Amino acid sequence: QVQLVESGGGLVQAGGSLRLSCAASGRTFSYYYMGWFRQAPGKEREFVSTITKSTGVTYYADSVKGRFTISRDNAKSTVYLQMNSLEPEDTALYYCATGSRVPATMKRESDYDYWGQGTQVTVTS
Repeated sequence: QVQLVESGGGLVQAGGSLRLSCAASGRTFSYYYMGWFRQAPGKEREFVSTITKSTGVTYYADSVKGRFTISRDNAKSTVYLQMNSLEPEDTALYYCATGSRVPATMKRESDYDYWGQGTQVTVTS
């Protein structure tokens, strides 16, 4: 199994920035990509971004492209999500997850095997 712990969420004004971290432990050799999803109140969980562990290939949802940047530190088994120019619409519970299915779009919840508990991001206008 893989255990995931997110951190870095908080309350920020619109236009501000936050950096989320997700630290993996356990069978960290078993996943090929790590992604971020978010779920706003009353809405379904949606894909935000993902990165492959070996090559660092990244994908983003259109809604965050150009504002969010995902990165990884394989030595620490940690993935980061730098979020700039935050908007009230970014308010959500942010989850990280790891996946090992190949081939995969890496943008579907079903591509991921293990999930963290989430970290809350609240953006005020």
